[in-house]
Amino acid sequence: MVEMVLSSFLITSRETLEAALVVGIVLAYLNRTNNEQYKKTVYYGIFAGIVLSIFSAFLFNIFVGGFEGRAEELFEGFTMLFAAVLLTTMILWMMKQRHIAKEIEGKVAAHIQKAKFNQAYSYGLFVLIVVAVLREGVETVIFFGALSYASGVSFIGATLGVITAIAIGYLFFASTRKINLKKFFSISSIFLILIAAGLVSHGIHEFEEAGILNPIIEHVWDINPTAPLAAQGVYPLMHEKGAIGSFLVGLFGYNGNPSLLEVLFYATYLIGIFYLYWRIGSSGSVKA
Repeated sequence: MVEMVLSSFLITSRETLEAALVVGIVLAYLNRTNNEQYKKTVYYGIFAGIVLSIFSAFLFNIFVGGFEGRAEELFEGFTMLFAAVLLTTMILWMMKQRHIAKEIEGKVAAHIQKAKFNQAYSYGLFVLIVVAVLREGVETVIFFGALSYASGVSFIGATLGVITAIAIGYLFFASTRKINLKKFFSISSIFLILIAAGLVSHGIHEFEEAGILNPIIEHVWDINPTAPLAAQGVYPLMHEKGAIGSFLVGLFGYNGNPSLLEVLFYATYLIGIFYLYWRIGSSGSVKA
């Protein structure tokens, strides 16, 4: 239960915070340039983005409900790998956005300048907000879909994540940007990287189950022995159903008896992402 709350919290807090920062930057810029008349456009954009995000979640659930058997395993595998890719790009993108405020303010200024000549151009600002909110909403739907296959989703954790992100976004701009977002993103990124690595290995496992990939070696190790008291629900600590093992399964995709292919993908992902993480952190960008 705790692991589901934490993983759901991390996902929604990061996703909501990205959208909150964009909205906060836009509103702060409108205040600073005495263009408060465009605030309604921003609010309409937020509402439209939320409605479209809810609609995307509805479509996702309908779409998923039509799969069974091997097709379901393949869909779950693709969903987990796609979610891992989205998580990775989100983490790396946020690390590289040292001048995100200036870039967004530049876009807003361009839309406002056009709107002064033709009111119809104010919809450019509306679209900017809708896209920002909808993008994070759709990504959240995909992440939760992947987490539901791997471990489960917590409504409490997701709600707390949204509330926390909105509060941080508000305080960041209301208190002259004194919140240390770099530290928040750095700490949460480590956890999200481990969650993404778990999704990668889970996705590979689903493809193995569907017969698409060869595990090479079925079990590299197996610390999920049949517990003597399994009938009573008692398992060793590191068993996937044990006190520690079950927590790690829900949060980081822990596997007590992985195949060699799963281990290779898990290790390769971690090595690659931490290498990119280090390069971005030291230089500010990845060289082409």
